[in-house]
This record gives sequence, structure tokens and C-alpha cells, in this order.
Amino acid sequence: MKRKGLSFYFRIYCKILAQDLKSKMSYRADFIISTIGMIFTNIAGFVSFWILFRSFPSINGWSYYEILFLYGFSLVSLTPVQCLFDNNWNLRQYVYSGDFIKYCFRPINLFFYYQSEVFDIKGLGQLAFGIGTLAYSWNKLELGFTPLMLIKMVIFLITASFIMIALQNAAAATCFWIQNSFYVMDLVLKFKDYAKYPITIFSPIFRFIFTFIIPIAFIAYYPSVVILRPDAVPVLSWLSPIISCILFGLSYKFWMYSAMKYNGTGS
Repeated sequence: MKRKGLSFYFRIYCKILAQDLKSKMSYRADFIISTIGMIFTNIAGFVSFWILFRSFPSINGWSYYEILFLYGFSLVSLTPVQCLFDNNWNLRQYVYSGDFIKYCFRPINLFFYYQSEVFDIKGLGQLAFGIGTLAYSWNKLELGFTPLMLIKMVIFLITASFIMIALQNAAAATCFWIQNSFYVMDLVLKFKDYAKYPITIFSPIFRFIFTFIIPIAFIAYYPSVVILRPDAVPVLSWLSPIISCILFGLSYKFWMYSAMKYNGTGS
């Protein structure tokens, strides 16, 4: 069978996306309410920082605006997993009901077909809030702006996104192997809340865990320190694009391998 290229998948994705958005727009009240809810959730995070730093002007050498930069960076970098890979949360229901079998007989990539069915448009509100937070903290920190900084920013935001996508893909794929896979997904979701803080504020044991076991430090800290503190960039920051590609590739392989073991009987 002829191998399908990127242009083919792009065309297919655009068609699927158009249908998904049409179905969501038919329930506009639900969309508006959920979007407002996400915006207020992000505002609550912003306010929590403000309240914390009213009592502590800095945390282990990190100022309010630096941590706010990390917060905005994490929001932007988490947008792709929110918008493009949200269907991972439904995977266990499809597997346990036996409905996942319908994805196994289409002549296109199984992973692409499953993930492309859902686009969480609410994530665009998170993206806008994250960009606003980044711009605000960037201005307060007087970081300046050059084309090189923009290129670095884009590269390391993509890097951070790949890390979270990899974590969620791997967590979602556990549903093919264990019955209570929801707790694995929920654990990854909870851990990502620590990504908005600099890894240096944690104890050595948690620094190790957040770097080498559950690498959430690569969602904001290691990538953003290239912009925030260019004179003292850790080696892991420069290696993070390579690490993110490796982890994403491994998570994709694990997801596909697990899906290929699916027998269609449900659990």
C-alpha cells in the first residue's frame, strides 16, 4: 500500500477539525461557559502568585515576575496537549467498552486518526491568557527583544509541549494494560501543576524525580531559563529539544504498541 505523506494527513485533519468545530458550535452555551471557566481558573492561578509574593518578595532567588514568566510559559506550552490530544482522556472508555476497535480498520495511522477526532477549542483561551502573562512578565523583567530570542522562544515552547504530550500519551496508553488507568492520567495531570515553579526550590530528591523520572521540569523551567537567565543556562536546557523529541517518539511507540495489543473485547 502506498505510504501516505504529510500533505494527505494535513488535508484529512482539516476536514475532521471542521466537522468537530461544527458539532461544538451547535452547543454554544456549553462552549462559552466552559471557556469562561478555563479563563477564571487561569486568573485564579495568577492571583495565587500575587497573594504569595505579597508575603515573600522572592522564593529561593526567583522573583515574582520570573515565576510569573514560568507560569505563562507553562500555559502556552501546555496548549497543544490541551487542544490536540484531549481525546487521550476518553481512551479508557473506548477501550473498556470495546468501541476502540472501530479505529483499527481505517487505512490511516491509528494514533493520528484517534487523536484528530477531538479538538478542545477551550485551550485557545488558555493560550491567549498564557501569551498575555508572558508579555506582561517579559515587559516587567525588561528582557528586551531580538529575532534570536523569538526563535529560541518558539523552539523551547515546542520543546516543552512535546514533553507534556509524551507524558500524557504514555499515561493514556496504560489503559490497554491496567484497569484503573484513570489514576495514572490524573497523577500526570496533578504533577504538571509543579511545572510552573523553578526546580531549584524543591529538595534534591524531588529535583531528581521531576527531571529524570517524571520530567515536568522540562515543561517550563529548563526551556524558559534559556530566556530568563541566559548567562547561567544548565546543560539540560540545551539538551531539552533532543530529550523532548526522544520522549515524544518513545511515547508514540508505546501508545501504538499498546493499541496493537488491543483485542476488541473490552474490559
